[in-house]
Amino acid sequence: MKDRRYYVYILASRIGGTLYVGVTNDLIRRVHEHRTKTAEGFTKRYGVARLVYFEQFDDITAAIEREKRLKKWNRAWKIELIEERNANWDDLYPSIATT
Repeated sequence: MKDRRYYVYILASRIGGTLYVGVTNDLIRRVHEHRTKTAEGFTKRYGVARLVYFEQFDDITAAIEREKRLKKWNRAWKIELIEERNANWDDLYPSIATT
């Protein structure tokens, strides 16, 4: 059986812009949906498509719990989390989409 991986991710509209926290089992596909605006809702409405942060989990329950916790965090904490690993808010999608 194939190992399942789950991802909690943060998208931004731009550096310091609007943030979105999500969870998925296919990070490349899901971010592509956000980028091409085929994912209806918040990210399409607000132009949020820059992948600035993600974490990987082996357990869906842990991933969902982490997503719920991050969604409750205040904005400053989310920005600090992003900038710990991605100080320039680089779009991480090109680096994962090629692997």
